[in-house]
Amino acid sequence: MKTQFTPDQLKDPAIAHAEQILRKCVHCGFCTATCPTYKLLGDELDSPRGRIYLIKEMLENNRPATEEVVRHVDRCLSCLSCMTTCPSGVNYMHLVDHARAHIEKTYKRTGQDAFLRTWLARILPRPALFRLAMVPARIFRPFAGILRRIPSLERMAAMLALAPRGRLARAEFSAPATLRGEGFRAGRVVVMRGCAQAVLRPQINDATIRILQRLGYEVVLAAKEGCCGSLTHHLGLENEAGKAARRNIDAWLAEADRAGLDAIIINASGCGTTVKDYGHMLRGDPGYAGKAQRVAAMAEDISEFLAKIDIGPMAVKPGLTVAYHSACSMQHGQGIRVQPKALLRAAGFVVRDVPEGHLCCGSAGTYNILQPKIARALRDRKVQNIEATAPDLIATGNIGCITQIAIGTKLPIVHTVELLDWAMGGERPRELSKLELPQEAERQNPNAVEGRKTTKTAEVA
Repeated sequence: MKTQFTPDQLKDPAIAHAEQILRKCVHCGFCTATCPTYKLLGDELDSPRGRIYLIKEMLENNRPATEEVVRHVDRCLSCLSCMTTCPSGVNYMHLVDHARAHIEKTYKRTGQDAFLRTWLARILPRPALFRLAMVPARIFRPFAGILRRIPSLERMAAMLALAPRGRLARAEFSAPATLRGEGFRAGRVVVMRGCAQAVLRPQINDATIRILQRLGYEVVLAAKEGCCGSLTHHLGLENEAGKAARRNIDAWLAEADRAGLDAIIINASGCGTTVKDYGHMLRGDPGYAGKAQRVAAMAEDISEFLAKIDIGPMAVKPGLTVAYHSACSMQHGQGIRVQPKALLRAAGFVVRDVPEGHLCCGSAGTYNILQPKIARALRDRKVQNIEATAPDLIATGNIGCITQIAIGTKLPIVHTVELLDWAMGGERPRELSKLELPQEAERQNPNAVEGRKTTKTAEVA
C-alpha cells in the first residue's frame, strides 16, 4: 500500500511503525473472508481492509478521529483472525491498537459511552472492586432480558447477563506465596493470577497450580502482581496499560533474579497475548524495553508449557466428548492450536473440533458489553456450531470465552486445565457434577501420580 506520510511525521516512532505495517498491505482482501464483523454486517469498512483505509487516512492527514472512524474501529473485535489469514504479514494488531490510542487522545466520547468505558477500566482490572461489583450485578441479573428491550440500557443488560448465576467461588491459592512441588523438583515457575478470572473462576488458577505442583514445580504467586493491562490496552488507554505492564515486569523479574524462573505461566489466553507483546508495548521506554522483552520471552500459556513435558499417566480416564473452542487470542494471537487438544486426548477425552472454529465467540475483552448486538449474534453462531458436534461439554483456554459462551448454552463449559487436573487425580469440576460418565470410564491405577514422580526421578538419575 502506498503511503504519503511526511518526513516530520515519520520522526514519531509510533507513526513510523504504523507506516511500515500499512505498506505491507496489498489490498488482496483475504482478510475479509475470515473477519467476523464483515461476515455479519457485509460492510467493507467493517473488515480489516476497510479499517486499514480509515486508519491510514486519519494518520496521514494527522487529524482527530471522526465519528465514522470511531464507529468502525470500535466494532473491531481484535480477534486477529485476519493476521492468520494475511499472506503479506500485516500486523493488524499493532495498527488497530495504535488507532485506538489515537482515538482516545483525539476523540471526545460523551454520555453513557464515556462513563461505561471509564467504569470498565477502573473496576475490571481490580479484583477487590470487581468482586464487590458482582454483588448488585447478581441481584439484578434476572432483569437483564427486560433491560435489553430498552435501547439506552442494552449495554447495562449485557453486563448483567455476564454476571455469574451462583455464589462466587473462593480460591484455594490467592495470596502471594511460594508453593513447593511434589517429589522431585522439576523447576520454578510463576503462575499469573490475573484480575477478572481470579474473581469469576478462581478454580482455574487452583487447577493450574495443582497440576504444576504434581509435576514437581515450585509455584510462585508473585507479590505486587496485577492485571496484565489487556483490558485498558484495548480501550486505547496506553498509559494505564503501560503502568500495569511495568508493575508485573517488576514483580516477576524480582522473582527471576532472586531464585530463577523457568517460565511465567498464564492460563487466560487474552492475557497471554498481551504479556507476550510487552516488548512491543514498552519498546520506547529505555528503562523497561529490555526488561519487557525478557518477560515476554518467559511467558507461556499453560497448555504450551505442559505440551513440552511428560505429564505422565492419568489417574482417571473420563471418556467424555469435549468440543474444544479455540479462543481467538490462543489460535490467532499466540499461534497455539494443537497443544490443548493433544493434552485433552492424552487425558482420555474425545475431542471434537468446532465448525467455523476460526470465528470469534463475541467476547473479546469488554466487546460483549460495548457492542452487545454483534457479540450476541457471534455467540449464537458459535453455540450453534458447538452444539452441532453433540459434545458432553465444552473446553477452552480463556475466561472471557467461558463467560460469553456459557450464557448461550446449557452445555457445561470449563477451562482445559480443569479437565487435566481432574484426569490427573483432582476433584471433578463442579460444572460437571451432573454429567454421567460413559460406562467404559474407569478409575485408573491409584498410584499413577506416584508412578509419574518415580519415573521423573529415574530419568534424571
